[in-house]
Amino acid sequence: MKTVFVAKETHAGETRVALVPGDVKRLKEMGLEVTVQSGAGRQALFSDEQYTAAGAQIAADAAALAQADIVLRVRKPALEDVAHYKKGALSLSYLDPFNEKPLVDALALAQVCAVSLEMIPRTTLAQSMDVLSSQSNLAGYRSVILAANRLTGILPMMMTPAGTINPARFFIIGAGVAGLQAIATAKRLGARVEAYDTRPVVEEQVRSLGAKFVTIDVGETGQTQQGYAKELTPEQLEKQRQGMVKACAAANVVITTAKVFGRKSPVLLTKEMLKGLKPGTLVLDMAVETGGNVEGSKPDEELTTENGVHVIGCAALECDVPTNASQMFSANLANFLEHFYDAGQKAVVLNRDDEILKGCLLTDGGKIVHPRFQ
Repeated sequence: MKTVFVAKETHAGETRVALVPGDVKRLKEMGLEVTVQSGAGRQALFSDEQYTAAGAQIAADAAALAQADIVLRVRKPALEDVAHYKKGALSLSYLDPFNEKPLVDALALAQVCAVSLEMIPRTTLAQSMDVLSSQSNLAGYRSVILAANRLTGILPMMMTPAGTINPARFFIIGAGVAGLQAIATAKRLGARVEAYDTRPVVEEQVRSLGAKFVTIDVGETGQTQQGYAKELTPEQLEKQRQGMVKACAAANVVITTAKVFGRKSPVLLTKEMLKGLKPGTLVLDMAVETGGNVEGSKPDEELTTENGVHVIGCAALECDVPTNASQMFSANLANFLEHFYDAGQKAVVLNRDDEILKGCLLTDGGKIVHPRFQ
């Protein structure tokens, strides 16, 4: 596999590009030929001229897709585009495979080697390829900046001749990558931060960032081999909600980050719970694209409750910072390709026995090969 095509994103609101000029140079050094669809990097402030200077060819449209050995995208390809893929081509992108069975079937039928970036194993070796972590990091940061811009007050404590201003209070639900970055950012800006997670193992990380860890006894919990929180029973969810009521009521900002890959996100804040929040409280739902942690939240929409609580559905906040988001996403993909690079052949050669590939390869040789989708 020696030829790479970087597609222009067509998903509404998507501002990122899968490969930046700096990583074009990396791929060129590996002997790969790179073609970038014209305008692919424009919204992330990477011009066609920058790609050309880095050694890439510019294609006027997506027709070059048909000749590419490797196709790089951020979002999943449109169903109608799959038939144009070259037989045996490697496709790297988000795929949302649990909700896109027709797309997975089409990729198999087209004999595409389709990698779902969401399913790259969370191992030490694959850490540099983990797009979910890199993008969630930025989304966690952006959630706090969004809240800071929307609050009617400031985040830090201020002691002035006119009196003392108390710090804003944040409550972060979920201490994964996004949650930990939200905690760190809010603390840096001077807010008082509390956080909760079902996994006791993250309490030390929360405290190390200067936040208070809220302890709620919901019985036996833990995390999966991939590092995600295990799904709670309905009874445990109700205990969790009741335990969070006090922290939510005291907060100026509540940020929910509890996504469960492959399943609908758990509802952590009900409409009844929202009634107990102070007027003007901001509730940012970062799991809104997978069903939402807040009852009634909708992607990229804001609703205001009768008691003046503002619920904001935060879909893909990393798209608010497309330059850095693209740089990190691009580095993840370049690291993936470098992992499978064969110096002797000066090409990307997939090793089907590789543990990373086994974890994220969905279709190969005309078949669905991942055991979770067969």
